[in-house]
Amino acid sequence: MKAVCWQGKKKVSVERVPDPRILNPRDAIVRVTSTAICGSDLHLYNGFNPAMMRGDILGHEFMGEVVEVGSGIRDLRVGDRVIVPFAIACGNCLNCQESLFSLCENSNPNAWMAEKLWGYSSCGMFGYSHLTGGYAGGQAEYVRVPFADVGAFRVENGLSDDQVLFLTDIFPTGYMAAENCDIKAGQTIAVWGAGPVGLFSIKSAFLLGAERVIAIDRFPERLRLAREAGAETLNYEECDIREGLDYLTAGRGPDACIDAVGLEAHGDSIQYAYDRAKQALSMETDRPIALREAILCCRNGGIVSVPGVYAGFLDKIPFGSVMNRSLAIRTGQTHVHRYVQPLLKHIEDGDIDPSFLITHHLSLDDAAAGYDIFSNKQDGCVKVVMHPN
Repeated sequence: MKAVCWQGKKKVSVERVPDPRILNPRDAIVRVTSTAICGSDLHLYNGFNPAMMRGDILGHEFMGEVVEVGSGIRDLRVGDRVIVPFAIACGNCLNCQESLFSLCENSNPNAWMAEKLWGYSSCGMFGYSHLTGGYAGGQAEYVRVPFADVGAFRVENGLSDDQVLFLTDIFPTGYMAAENCDIKAGQTIAVWGAGPVGLFSIKSAFLLGAERVIAIDRFPERLRLAREAGAETLNYEECDIREGLDYLTAGRGPDACIDAVGLEAHGDSIQYAYDRAKQALSMETDRPIALREAILCCRNGGIVSVPGVYAGFLDKIPFGSVMNRSLAIRTGQTHVHRYVQPLLKHIEDGDIDPSFLITHHLSLDDAAAGYDIFSNKQDGCVKVVMHPN
């Protein structure tokens, strides 16, 4: 089969690789019909994960058709159309039983690696380095889905791939980020980053009852989509964000702040130059520019929600601000399985059409071009969807 393989920093290629096969009775093989390039994939593409190996198959946002099932699968049939959460969960461990699916204790065979970096391991993840299991990803013609009886959700309502594909990651991620804000009627939420996760955070904040959402970015196409989603916008290259938020909130600050940017944040301050220099010298793993700003801009007693991916060690976080102003920080890899059915209901009811942010449809053979335009924000690119079959 054909698959998108990581070949080194800023280099991917489509290669012929062996077809996946059933390895466990709870496995299924899925023929991929749609797969997306995620902002998290860019952290791998740009070389920020040391646990990548040349030839690793990328991709964790995918869906398709079941073509084979293991002997232990009872609820899936060949021909079923399914969406597959990026987090691999067994459904049986303590965390899965508590609906903390991204903390599954049984799905990461390389848990020892994650434990050295994080203390304890997260779950295994599709196409996201050997730190999270080394699983082949979904930017391929076929993929093996472990624990498919838990991690493959049938779609039987006639909705298009474009409408349901993002239930595998970014829609639940944006929704969980907003849910973590504990939104109450009349509140104002600020969102750093109007990329795919930020846009779903905006939509989700309104679904959960926010009165106002303020989006912070610099790219015109993203700011336009944020406004179309109902948000007010600030361009950080054109104004001081702290002053802008103070003006828009009468000096109080947003009730909650969402950092939907993560470890590759950009800025135009001396802090950005400092972080870039330390990253280049391998003295810092992440650029927490947006996180610092979100903490300092949040109102007293507010919540900072962090769906943006961070990998390791962050420098100069104003934790004194967190403690002295009674801020709460809520974060985590998304427990996608928890949200699939309620968010699917929102789509079916017409509350949201997730396809609004797709700007590029490509074939799998065009993956290298897709990564390039998405990484460099060219051609108005907000979201790339590829079609392997």
